[in-house]
Amino acid sequence: MLQSTLFACLSLLATASADCTRDFLKNATDAYLAAQSGSHSEFAPALASNFTYTENDTPISITNGILSENLKIDHNLSIYDTTACATFTEIIVTNPAKPYVITTRMELNDSKVTKMESVVTTNGDWAFNITGFVYYGAMENWDPIPEAKRDSRAVIKAVGDAYFDRFDNASVVVPWGAPCNRLEGGALVVGNLTGDDCEMLFPDDIKVTNRRYVVDEVLGAVDIFEGFPGLDRSQGNAPMPDSHLFRVEGGKIRYIRTASHCVESGCGINGTTF
Repeated sequence: MLQSTLFACLSLLATASADCTRDFLKNATDAYLAAQSGSHSEFAPALASNFTYTENDTPISITNGILSENLKIDHNLSIYDTTACATFTEIIVTNPAKPYVITTRMELNDSKVTKMESVVTTNGDWAFNITGFVYYGAMENWDPIPEAKRDSRAVIKAVGDAYFDRFDNASVVVPWGAPCNRLEGGALVVGNLTGDDCEMLFPDDIKVTNRRYVVDEVLGAVDIFEGFPGLDRSQGNAPMPDSHLFRVEGGKIRYIRTASHCVESGCGINGTTF
């Protein structure tokens, strides 16, 4: 059944029109999820000849990375960027022996996947707690936003940028919503879905660069892949692989979900704050 589903997805990819539609991107995502669930060798036909893959910011062959593993996916969430022809997918694996939160960006061109990058997090990564991630994540509503209430692509992207710009510029105003929920690796750091906002104390000397975006107006979402300096104290100020997914409603942040990889287990500190 899994293999037939994958073949159907790949067939749709191969015959897709030049337009990058939500259906086209969903088919690509379904093929990726099927591959991660066990049919990874069959994913090859969807890949362009110039395909590149990085895992935690390290170039690697997909035959050696997390995609080579057969994982039981318990939950997944995807957003689709029809302007940039890109997808973002969050995968949750609750296997007690080896739990994962995996976030993956894919870029597509001419019906093929040209670039894939994943942030793979597990025990020992920043604030990682699979039980908390599932529990608090289930409280969130990621339904499509009614068309009349949707923010523009520019507004959604600007909200995500404001969050990261604030880390090195105290004059930036972050448009927090209320209620608001911020879920870091599984830890509900700020907010509680019952009326609190996500106001937080920012440093003003951390410059977050190399931002890569996937923007979905239908879900009011933007995911930003970037390198977050100083996240792993054992690595000094080196940027760590990081993914922040934002839900934006009415120009304000409703949810943030993060996945952040560290080199040293525990990220070199005994806590989850700067």
